[in-house]
Amino acid sequence: MSRRRSPGTKKKIALLVGAATMAGGGAFVMANASNAAQTTEDARTKAAQDSGVCQGLATALGNNQRFIEGRRADPDAQSQARIENREAVVAEIERQQAASGCAVGESAQDSPAGDQAGDRAGGQVDGPAGDQTGGRAGGAGQAGEQVCAGATVTLSGEGGAPAASSDRFPVGTRLRVTNLDNAKSTTVEVNSVSGSCALLNNAAFEQVREEGKFLIRRALIEKVD
Repeated sequence: MSRRRSPGTKKKIALLVGAATMAGGGAFVMANASNAAQTTEDARTKAAQDSGVCQGLATALGNNQRFIEGRRADPDAQSQARIENREAVVAEIERQQAASGCAVGESAQDSPAGDQAGDRAGGQVDGPAGDQTGGRAGGAGQAGEQVCAGATVTLSGEGGAPAASSDRFPVGTRLRVTNLDNAKSTTVEVNSVSGSCALLNNAAFEQVREEGKFLIRRALIEKVD
């Protein structure tokens, strides 16, 4: 009767070493793939932050949240409908934050003071220059002159034809917004209230934005009439 020969000790050791090497190699490949994916994600997030995408979305989110807070604090007959509309806008901005690799829910406002009481009274400080050219009731500025000096401009997230919303200009006021970084301008009519000097809706913002950016840091805002 023939006997099956079992592998020798040396051969067993070689097989075990080989299996361990293959397992280790697989783990190394998986670790490299994981590290590469994380590096890509980190690079995407950094690129979004460097281009102003995250800051622009955070500002847009903050302005809309501030508007909602203002309507709740000082409601009128249309407040509930406006709040529901802006809540939908907030959800869309948060979706864009996630898609861009930004911190979801991170918000900021383009007014360092952020004083809602002063805003409603017409004394909001808007932008780093601290311009206090009038308030909502007075319709700040004269036709043809620059207003809201130093203010940044972002988008509200709202659809529709090109338009703007403002915390200090009455509905019907026409504003010219120029992006000084690309010399693009748009003239829009204020059609609603917001928590910012001039907040452009999506269509208006597309007319003056730089590709991939959600914030205009160097903006010239002029009152047309």
